[in-house]
Amino acid sequence: MSRMWMVRGESGSLYDAFREREVAAVGWSQLAPHAKLGVGRKELTAMYQALEPQLKKGSVVAGASQVWRFVNEVAVGDWVVTYSPANRLYLVGKVVGQAEHHPEWAEQGMALVRKVQWQQQELPRDNLGTSTKNSLGSTLTLFEVPSDAVAEVFEALKGKPVTPKEDEAEESIADPLADVEAQALERIKDRVSELDWDDMQQLVAGILRAMGYKTQVSPPGSDRGKDIVASPDGFGFEHPRIVVEVKHRKGQMGSQDIRSFLGGRHKDDRGLYVSTGGFSKDAQYEADRASIPLAMWTLDHVVRALIEHYDATDAETKRIVPLKRLYWPA
Repeated sequence: MSRMWMVRGESGSLYDAFREREVAAVGWSQLAPHAKLGVGRKELTAMYQALEPQLKKGSVVAGASQVWRFVNEVAVGDWVVTYSPANRLYLVGKVVGQAEHHPEWAEQGMALVRKVQWQQQELPRDNLGTSTKNSLGSTLTLFEVPSDAVAEVFEALKGKPVTPKEDEAEESIADPLADVEAQALERIKDRVSELDWDDMQQLVAGILRAMGYKTQVSPPGSDRGKDIVASPDGFGFEHPRIVVEVKHRKGQMGSQDIRSFLGGRHKDDRGLYVSTGGFSKDAQYEADRASIPLAMWTLDHVVRALIEHYDATDAETKRIVPLKRLYWPA
C-alpha cells in the first residue's frame, strides 16, 4: 500500500487554498530556499539553527525534520490528506510533483509546495472510527499516517462501514500527552456532533446563557426562522436581541439558507447562524453583505465557546456535554 501523509496549515487554515491551487504545502519560509532534494537532515537543521538562533533546539530539530521529510521522504505517487476543523472534512489526494519553492506564497504559510491531484469527494470525520480519528489528530504540520488508518480512510471513501477497533483506540496515539489541547478539542467535537438536534439547540442556548444572556427556546417545529432568542432581559425588549438559527446536520449551509434566515429579521436584530456542517463560500459572502450584523458558528466555534465559558454554564448544559478540567504545566 502507498504511504499517506497528513499535511496541514495551522488550525486547518490552508484547506481551501490546497484544494483550489491543487497543492499541499508547508511554511518555514526562511528555510524553504535551502530545502532541496539531497540536502541532508543534519545540514538542514544546522541551517535552521543559524537562521533562527533564538529558537529552542527541540523546535529547530522538529521544524527542520518536517521540512526535510516534505522534500525528501514524501514521494511522487504517495497519498496526502488534509483536514478542515471548521467543516470536519478530510481531503485526500495523490502527490504528482516534486517540492518547489514559492516565495510569493510564503506569507500564507505555503513556501514549499508539492503539486497534488485532489479527489473530488471529501470525507466526513464522523465516517471514521475512533482509532483513525486519533491517528489523524496530531497538530504537526506533516506526519506519516499509520497503515491501519490509511486502509480505513480508503474504505470510508468507498462508502464501506467502519469496523470499530476499540482495543487500538488508545494505542494509536504515540504520546497521549502530545498535542493534548488539540486532541481534547477534536474529541469534544466528536462528542458534540453525536448530539440530537434538540440537545444541540439546548447546548447553544446554554452557551449563550453562560455568556450573560437570557434565552427563549422555540419548541420543535414552531421556530418560524428562529430557534433561540437571546437578550439581556429574556424577552427581547432590550438590545442586543440575538436571533439564532441552529442547523445540526451533515452538509454545508449555502447562500439561500442565509438569505432565508435574514429575510425575516428586524433591522435592529442581531443574527447568529449555527451550522455544525459548516458553510459554503457563497454563504460566507452572503453573510458579509447582510443588512444586519450576522455571526456564523460552525461546530468548531460552538465547542470553543463551550470550553471558554464552561465554568459559567448551568447544570442542564453540563449534563448535555459533561467535561472535566485537566491541569497541565503552563
